Amino acid sequence: MPSSYHALAAPFQRPRVLIVGCGDIGIRVLQQLTRFQAYRVFALTSQSSRFPEIRAMGATPMLGNLDQIDTLWRLRGLASTVVHLAPPQQTGASDLRTQNLLRILSQGGVTVRRLVYVSTTGVYGDCGGGDAIETSTAKPQSERAKRRWDAEWQLRQWALLHHVRLTILRVPGIYDANRLPTERIKARTPALLPEVDAYSNHIQADDLARIICAAIYHGKPQRVVNACDGAQTKMGDYFDQVADAFGLERPPRLPADQVQALVSPMLWSFMRESRRVGNDRLKELKVQLRYASTQAFLSELTSKNPSDQPRD
Repeated sequence: MPSSYHALAAPFQRPRVLIVGCGDIGIRVLQQLTRFQAYRVFALTSQSSRFPEIRAMGATPMLGNLDQIDTLWRLRGLASTVVHLAPPQQTGASDLRTQNLLRILSQGGVTVRRLVYVSTTGVYGDCGGGDAIETSTAKPQSERAKRRWDAEWQLRQWALLHHVRLTILRVPGIYDANRLPTERIKARTPALLPEVDAYSNHIQADDLARIICAAIYHGKPQRVVNACDGAQTKMGDYFDQVADAFGLERPPRLPADQVQALVSPMLWSFMRESRRVGNDRLKELKVQLRYASTQAFLSELTSKNPSDQPRD
């Protein structure tokens, strides 16, 4: 075929997007990106058994493990846009998975022009019920939040060095019909008394996927955006909403010392941190949330399926 044909065809090739981390949210992002075939999408997974599912959605699966850098070499120069959804490893002070990913993306000349990283609002730490906006000082307290903060720092330095447009999305508690705390409520796990209860923050799973896709198009360079619905809800009130929606008995309310003695250290680390996360910067991404609050979602869910019980 004449070389002139390739010269003409090249500009019409679809831009490539690499999704790193194909859990629930990664699959939702993949589905949205492949819907209109504007991108050629690649999805990194550590399980070859997931290849048929990924291919069926119109994406190309890539086998690799972020804990094993020698399995990632095929990612070099693969895509101009990277969506990084993989969490850090379970232990340690720094995010070694992000470190391995950036080492690979740096080889052979950086071809990445846009990177979206999904972090956590946990990096703000305990704000004592006060506001947490994108310019608030990060004060991560839990070990997992410290690893997320380390990942953000690594990505900032790398993006500045290689002139990559980086968007960091700080995400709170994610919910959907299959991600509601019904089993916890049925188990009678206690919540805190209202006067000592912590504010929690949420985002519906499909809304989050839409925010991630919008960041690919509209994210400003080196920008942090809180990816939450902006509703001001205390944790115990959220549990009450879920219980009421499905006819369950509300969780008992207890003082802080009694709750701490009854729940796991990980759950307590969530319950002790109180912050009201603002989402004013979402307007920059030109995305309209479908669900303005957990209550709006629950009302719609139960009106459509009044007899259904959600899966935990």
